[in-house]
Amino acid sequence: MRISTKGRYALILMLDIACNSNENPVSIKDISARQKISDKYLEQIIAVLNGAGYVRSVRGPQGGYLLRKSPEEYTVGMILRLTEGSLAPVSCVDSDEPSCDKLDGCVTYRIWDKLNKAINDVVDNITLADLMDWQMAEADNYCI
Repeated sequence: MRISTKGRYALILMLDIACNSNENPVSIKDISARQKISDKYLEQIIAVLNGAGYVRSVRGPQGGYLLRKSPEEYTVGMILRLTEGSLAPVSCVDSDEPSCDKLDGCVTYRIWDKLNKAINDVVDNITLADLMDWQMAEADNYCI
């Protein structure tokens, strides 16, 4: 499993909005400048996040984006699954895929199942608020 730039940038985008909104919308242009990511690429990602109801857009000269919920309500897993799809390392442990016909007696299934559970345990137990806290601790109280 490899997380694409779309998934990584979605996390950065959500983190930037969480850190910089102060209840005021954050523009894609400002995020692009701060994060040194193409505004065109960020616009594609924000459309996915907006469509899923993770952010809301505010129109006008002071417009931009705000989180719809508090940072504590978004997990890394939610954001990555939205942008990446399944995080399962192989299809036989992906609940969205049909089970493998060789599953009975397959000893390697144990590896994939443990790996899948470990991945989900990590990404589903780290919130956007946790990332904000970590960022503040790493950067002398500066959030992204």
